[in-house]
Amino acid sequence: MIEEIRSMIEPVIVEHGYRLDELSFVTEENVKNLVVVIDKDGIIDVEDCVIVSKLINPILDEKDPIPEFYVLDVCSKEKGCE
Repeated sequence: MIEEIRSMIEPVIVEHGYRLDELSFVTEENVKNLVVVIDKDGIIDVEDCVIVSKLINPILDEKDPIPEFYVLDVCSKEKGCE
């Protein structure tokens, strides 16, 4: 599943000047999270995470690779995900 998702979202992430550093599907406190860790040259801020989230969310909604409810968490390599 992770490789399928990577192949769906990585091209658009790269096209917009970011790198997909890590991708994982984890469960924390009974909540499933698709964690997308991005990087780029320079500093990543919250706005970058919002931009990437808005880029990949429609792809994930359309292709629906995860049939169950989950939270999309886009974060930076430097700051980590909370």
